[in-house]
Amino acid sequence: MYDENDQLMIRLQGGDASAFDEIVAQHQQPLTGFFLRNTRDWQLAEDLSQETLLRIYNQSWNFLPVGRFKPWMYRIARNLLIDNVRKRSHDALIRAYQARSEENDPGLSRIAGQFLPPEHGINQREFSGLVDQLLEEIPDEQRQTFVLHHYVGLGLAEVAEILDSNVATTKSRLRLAREKLQDKLRPLGITAVKEE
Repeated sequence: MYDENDQLMIRLQGGDASAFDEIVAQHQQPLTGFFLRNTRDWQLAEDLSQETLLRIYNQSWNFLPVGRFKPWMYRIARNLLIDNVRKRSHDALIRAYQARSEENDPGLSRIAGQFLPPEHGINQREFSGLVDQLLEEIPDEQRQTFVLHHYVGLGLAEVAEILDSNVATTKSRLRLAREKLQDKLRPLGITAVKEE
């Protein structure tokens, strides 16, 4: 039995253009969030998201429907990110960050739930800005692991596949990213309220 993404890709491979519209509707926002958290440039994030979706369309013939759509898609996205950073090495982390809606960001809600007890005085928008700022200070592979796991909602095996790593290394990178984030939040009076 094929999952929903596999079924969409099978339809796309069969020439059903509406399947691509459904893929875009489901995955464009999470892809943009992935790129935004790795580039801090809203326009670049949107451009890379669109380029990823175009590559999915153009490479749909190469997809095997075995329940691995998200890892396949995020591997394309990560490769685009790496290529872009190489091309723009002198200004890869442009700070032109524009406002976005944290209310529709389930990854942020998961993270905020780990660090912010309801009685804490910081709101979710402030927390979002703080986490985004602190994520910049975490090494790339740890940050990408954290973003893919917490913001995109992928399992460790899927993240490992995307980052061309093994599960143990991925788990270690995620742990290190969490610890570094906790260490950076602690002096601000924000501590983890629960462990995952």
